[in-house]
Amino acid sequence: MRALTREWVLKAEGDFHTASREARVRKSPNYDAVCFHAQQAAEKYLKAYLQEHTQPFPRMHNLNQLLELCLDYDPEFELQQDLLKDLNKYAVEIRYPGEVAMKADARSAL
Repeated sequence: MRALTREWVLKAEGDFHTASREARVRKSPNYDAVCFHAQQAAEKYLKAYLQEHTQPFPRMHNLNQLLELCLDYDPEFELQQDLLKDLNKYAVEIRYPGEVAMKADARSAL
């Protein structure tokens, strides 16, 4: 694994572990944070995959566009399309008023 790929993976794992920990909190869990960090983990794992294949990618948070780049290397990524579409909304919108994640959203995100 390339060094920069490993860095992306470590960042992704950090986000995944953060989301998982927050989902287990018994008193006042922050489901917005669970969903946000789940989206961030998926984004960084996709970027790690692209990095490993030396595929340049723009600075963005759009999982659908990153998925399109990954599909050039492995058509199996299409199986993740629906899941990534659902996660995509947690990149930005969930961090601002007007959007609230519920427990079911957090479960689905993980």
